[in-house]
Amino acid sequence: MDKKVAIEAHHLSKSFGSSKVVEDLNLTVYTGEIFGLLGPNGAGKTTTMRMFLTLLHPTTGTAKIFGYDIVQQARDVRRLIGYVPQEKSVDRFMTGREHLQLIASLYHLSGQEARKRIQEVLKLVELEEKADELVKNYSGGMKRKLDIACGLIPNPKLMFMDEPSLGLDVQSRLRIWDHIRDLKAQGITILMSTNYLEEADQLCDRLAIIDSGKIRAIGSPLELKKSLGEDRILIELGRVAAPSMKELIEAIRKFEFVRDIREGQNSLEIWIKPQQDAFTALFQKVGNGHYPVQAVHYMRPSLEEVFIKHTGHKIREES
Repeated sequence: MDKKVAIEAHHLSKSFGSSKVVEDLNLTVYTGEIFGLLGPNGAGKTTTMRMFLTLLHPTTGTAKIFGYDIVQQARDVRRLIGYVPQEKSVDRFMTGREHLQLIASLYHLSGQEARKRIQEVLKLVELEEKADELVKNYSGGMKRKLDIACGLIPNPKLMFMDEPSLGLDVQSRLRIWDHIRDLKAQGITILMSTNYLEEADQLCDRLAIIDSGKIRAIGSPLELKKSLGEDRILIELGRVAAPSMKELIEAIRKFEFVRDIREGQNSLEIWIKPQQDAFTALFQKVGNGHYPVQAVHYMRPSLEEVFIKHTGHKIREES
């Protein structure tokens, strides 16, 4: 069965004057998935999202949301989408419920529809008990929940979330992740931008690495990590005489799956082609040689390594 398409973009570009912010973007997002745009600040993530939201017209290229053109059929697109912006959009001197009532009025919901929908979204984001408190008394996590609730008022098929957990503490971030998973479970398609590697790894079914306005790679987090083609095994040893260490290295190099070996202080870091019996074979070789093994660690490539591979830099360069 063919997957249904939620977003389809072809050669999408956006320039501001002589500055090209998004360049030749090709992208397909399927219904029911959480799709991430992973990149540093200034990579073009928000500009891409604003084109899909019909807030910006592309300079070149086309895009469709559930088959509707984002320029020619913008009104139809807006009926199907919700948006959680990066900037906190709440007024600290209004209550949570008043925010939702305002959003409901902007979508022209009747009084009965608005009350029903507001109660549904308050329950979904677990703000029922705090709905009538002023937002100035909300924690950062609660304010973000209210942002999500506002985006859910129109009952969207597709939710855009720009840096959904930016600036939150760890516990609040984890709770927001749970809410995002709940949205997916309800059948809502989600396109989110993030510069948190762990967030992309934990939440996204698929993601696009975007840097300097260009998509560098697309795939599931697991597919992208596997594409590097190398796992690592770190063997920590006790004191080993130099001749014995040399003999061990030469023996390990004979395995066809071994790509590289780096010797550390009483340790070996071994790069291997992923293979089911690689760990066992290496462990037996070291064990049968009666070497003083302290610990053995099997490590798969990280999403950070994938990002560096495709962009040439870390997602957050050290200052």
